[in-house]
Amino acid sequence: MRRLPRRLEHGEEATLVEHLDELRNRIFICLGALAGSLALTYAFHHRIVRWLNGPLPPSKRHPITFGVTEPFMTSLTVSLYAAIVIALPIILWQAWSFLAPAFEERTQRGVRWLVAIATALTVAGILFGYYVVLPAALSFLTNYDDNLYNIQIRAKDYYSFVSLVLLAVAVVFQVPLFILGLVRIGAISAAQLRRNWRLGIVIMTAIAVALPGIDPFTTALEMLPLIALYLVSLGLAGFFERRWRPTAAAAER
Repeated sequence: MRRLPRRLEHGEEATLVEHLDELRNRIFICLGALAGSLALTYAFHHRIVRWLNGPLPPSKRHPITFGVTEPFMTSLTVSLYAAIVIALPIILWQAWSFLAPAFEERTQRGVRWLVAIATALTVAGILFGYYVVLPAALSFLTNYDDNLYNIQIRAKDYYSFVSLVLLAVAVVFQVPLFILGLVRIGAISAAQLRRNWRLGIVIMTAIAVALPGIDPFTTALEMLPLIALYLVSLGLAGFFERRWRPTAAAAER
């Protein structure tokens, strides 16, 4: 059995052929992880589809399909989405392992913490989107003007909508990380953030409008946590800036 590609140490030299060989092996690992995840998710796609149907109102939890191949293609697409989510940590780890030797050990440790925090925020965002945003948004959308229309939900469109909303909320939950990153590199200070908090709220509102969700109700549900996370980030920026300042001063000496 061929061993996994060895991760180079910082400053370790390697030839172009060795780099290309490592890159090829890591790509094969990523493809293998994705293929294995797809086999697993397709084997359990009934449970995944039922889980995605959970936020729908009880009377509409069986979306409709049109055409001969649409049921199969829809289940395959949902399985692929789930497989990408499962395989993503392996894919990102392989990408980082290939790039890590270009960074010092101290930076590598910082990236590990960054990845851990980003993963926790992503999971929190997906759970918030599934249990808070989607049920409220779908209840509003699927009952809007129901006395005028025979409202039916097409499976393909519904799962695309759910995927986009969950992705959008997961991105929203990265706001504290993004703001703290700007403070850490010195692009902005905690004092500037506090002075311009009104401008920050306007920017957060604009981001919420740009996120997936064509109706005002879904946009509002995405905007509220975005603004709340921004305000929380103001307090975190001041706390961490005081801790980072001595470290930065010591590094300059």
